[in-house]
Amino acid sequence: MTHQKSDAKESPESSRGWRTLRENLILIAIALCLALLIRTFVAEPRYIPSDSMLPTLYKGDRLVVEKISSLFHPPQFGDIVVFQPPEELQHRGYPKDQAFIKRIIGTPGKKVSIAGGKVYIDGQPIQEDYIAEPPILPMKERQVPPGEFFVMGDNRNDSNDSRYWGFLPKENIIGRAVFRFWPFNRIGVI
Repeated sequence: MTHQKSDAKESPESSRGWRTLRENLILIAIALCLALLIRTFVAEPRYIPSDSMLPTLYKGDRLVVEKISSLFHPPQFGDIVVFQPPEELQHRGYPKDQAFIKRIIGTPGKKVSIAGGKVYIDGQPIQEDYIAEPPILPMKERQVPPGEFFVMGDNRNDSNDSRYWGFLPKENIIGRAVFRFWPFNRIGVI
């Protein structure tokens, strides 16, 4: 009786198949890690859940929020920022992970007031061609503390903003809205 050796080597085609599968799995893992890193530290998509930023942003708009510029300079007057609710809003029942979006009106050290349908910074009215309508309710002058901001929605009379819950701490800011990618008929820089 003759014994034949069993050769357990894989065929070249089978070996190539496993190598290709392994390479593809590694590429997918790298892509997922890069996507996570980019979303965490560079930019992320967000949507607009309310009408508080009309006419600049509409409910349902999809935006890119960039997170890098705040490393090089603080947010500026007019920037549209996405942020986590400050403690006062959390005390009112808003979850910590619910994002808000508003426009920065007052930067640290500035005095903000509202009278006669106009917003004033350090006693001077600001030009606001981006709002839905002038604010109805007046507001006594408030000075923005260091490291905080005064934010308002562009839809001045339908916005839950700094007039009602106070100043926005810098550390709550997630990023700055820079680009609308949906809907396609309004795609562009914000």
